[in-house]
Amino acid sequence: MKALILAGGSGVRLFPLSRKNLPKQFLKIGSDRSFFQGTVERVLKLVKEARDVVITSNEEHYFHLKYQLKELGLSPEDFHFVKEPLSRNTASAIALTVKYLLEVAGVSLEERLFVSPSDHLISPVDKLVEKVMEAEKVAKEGFIVTFGIRPTKPETGYGYIEAGETFDGGYKVNAFHEKPSLEKAKEYLAKGNFFWNSGMFLFSIETILEEFKEHCAEIFELFEGNDFESLLKNFEKMPNISIDYAVMEKTKRAVVIPLDVTWSDIGSWDSLYEILPKDERNNVKVGKVLDIDIENCLFIGNKRLISAIGLKDLMAIETDDVILLAKRGEGQRVKELVEKLQGRKDLTEITRLHTTVFRPWGSYTELERGERYRIKRVTVYPGESLSFQMHYHRSEHWVVVRGTAKVILEEDGLIKEYFLHENESIFVPKTTKHRLMNPGKIPLEIIEIQVGEYVEEDDIVRFEDLYGR
Repeated sequence: MKALILAGGSGVRLFPLSRKNLPKQFLKIGSDRSFFQGTVERVLKLVKEARDVVITSNEEHYFHLKYQLKELGLSPEDFHFVKEPLSRNTASAIALTVKYLLEVAGVSLEERLFVSPSDHLISPVDKLVEKVMEAEKVAKEGFIVTFGIRPTKPETGYGYIEAGETFDGGYKVNAFHEKPSLEKAKEYLAKGNFFWNSGMFLFSIETILEEFKEHCAEIFELFEGNDFESLLKNFEKMPNISIDYAVMEKTKRAVVIPLDVTWSDIGSWDSLYEILPKDERNNVKVGKVLDIDIENCLFIGNKRLISAIGLKDLMAIETDDVILLAKRGEGQRVKELVEKLQGRKDLTEITRLHTTVFRPWGSYTELERGERYRIKRVTVYPGESLSFQMHYHRSEHWVVVRGTAKVILEEDGLIKEYFLHENESIFVPKTTKHRLMNPGKIPLEIIEIQVGEYVEEDDIVRFEDLYGR
């Protein structure tokens, strides 16, 4: 069996923590593991080795995947990666990955593929492993297995699977239902044969291709008419459609296996509140929180102290540049807020980037900005390097805070190397070709002071870059 981790989601309902440059699957909230890292650890229990795992994401997030695998003590080179040129939802991502498995990884049509989102929480993991192993024989028989979570309340934020007649440890699927109204959700709960749709699937490659052919000709024709590299180049022609819409709502070969686990897709701040530990008054408090007489609240702080008095059913999420306040139960409407921000030219960038911006070599955090200057804290991972570059409009002054820096400067037509240690600094004039590297074993941290008439990110000319930018 192979496993596919879908790691390309955006998670807009967890704004302001989740943004385009750092979506929710990479966040660590109340844990030392991100949602993606938790998914990797689960999936590795289902397969024989890391080479049996394919991670599908977009190019922009590839370096996040690699770094978070390294944090787990895993080698990214042991995994397969499929980098989507642009987002086209789960059906197209699955089709592209299947093409990769057949043509590049050399798997057979009979191979089973377990598909999992990268941003869910599941506990205990052993129950999931047990059910997936049992379900493999059903997938061998040509069925598409989906895994349903037994609902514990009338939830309106999840899709539902309606189960029919019993079948081999599960049930034939009668229908899939979109996120319901509260009244419908109560009805589903009372009937007892409805399950939350977990978004996890198990099928043979041959089966899913047959179902694409029958129910989604647009995907199948592109799949058949292109090799893997050509499909990548023509990926924008793929329909922006989920696997539920493309196949699951139409197929007659769907079987649902019930999962009796604690599960959440962390689809909103309300769902996160449900699964995080609470105090004696049902408050979730992450970060520095000082409160008097509050009840049923969710507070997630970053650097600042959150102080609260006499509040009930409130959510407050604080980042460097945004504070979100909402009534509990209104978490699904965060998407509306993000859409309003994206419609504002002066605010749309805030939905894309944090004050901390991640790059293939590390990250930088903007500490302060003013007219003709900008101050950053720059972190370079061990062994990584910025591009060999120059700037027309700004000079830079670097002060090492932690680690050892190797700096390459072109001076008077000559390439010179400098090594800097803690509390040592170097000045990089305008139009000087330069490169910052971390030759050491620990992260390099520097304070970068930019001064000039223009200090935006697009004032950069690259001459060499390890990451192909």
